[in-house]
Amino acid sequence: MQKGLHKFFVYTLLILLSMLFLAPFIWMVTTALKAPDELYQYPPKLLPSTWHFENFLNAWNSQPFNLYLVNSLIVTILTTIGQIISSTLVAYGFARFKFKGRDFLFIILLATMMIPWDVTMIPQYMAFNMFGWINSLKALIIPSWFGSAFYIFLLRQFIMSIPKELDEAARMDGANVFQIYYKIYLPLVWPVIVLIAVFNILGTWNDYLGPLIFLNDQSKYTLTLGLAQFKGVHDVDTNGIMAVTFLISIVPLILFFLAQKKIVEGVQSTSLK
Repeated sequence: MQKGLHKFFVYTLLILLSMLFLAPFIWMVTTALKAPDELYQYPPKLLPSTWHFENFLNAWNSQPFNLYLVNSLIVTILTTIGQIISSTLVAYGFARFKFKGRDFLFIILLATMMIPWDVTMIPQYMAFNMFGWINSLKALIIPSWFGSAFYIFLLRQFIMSIPKELDEAARMDGANVFQIYYKIYLPLVWPVIVLIAVFNILGTWNDYLGPLIFLNDQSKYTLTLGLAQFKGVHDVDTNGIMAVTFLISIVPLILFFLAQKKIVEGVQSTSLK
């Protein structure tokens, strides 16, 4: 009886807390469905008098969001592939190879996580301008192919928990270093790879500051930059902002619900031993 009451109170508390976090999302959806004259009513109404589903289509067609969607997909997919390939290779090297200065280099790698992106923003812009990457998706894609300190750290922790006897057995069977990497370690670190992929997709999909700094041509805009166009100098298209924000958020929501089990497994797998 006590156990049942405990579960009841715990689940009730979780439901109430979840409603607290869902409230802004619900308000966003209902606002997107309202007529313009209902947006600033006082007292405000949660549900619209008439459901205007055409607001979503009108907001999407008000700008070339199909082009913005393609740009966002290109950046998100290529950066995710780059992070997975580069981070797994570097983590494998730090975890399994012994070379002079390995630990010192790893400490320097971890120290880079303490540097805010705001500090490196101007040097990055100057370097990308010298390379001719400004107003190009290259500025958003290519840096991801050099790995991320945080992702490398997660992968290294997991690889170090794998017995080294697997390496020795593979070498006895005639496998080289690269074969051990992609035939043994990549399948084993799959939960962490999924975790990294989800983190990177969410971060890249929702990134606003990077595209804002490096992109000037509207044909190169991502979805987040397109969303910012609803805010004018003298007025704000609240219906458009809410409608497109909801449409943009569908992809991260679906991704999270499909991969939440793998996310938990990846976090548990990278716990310090």
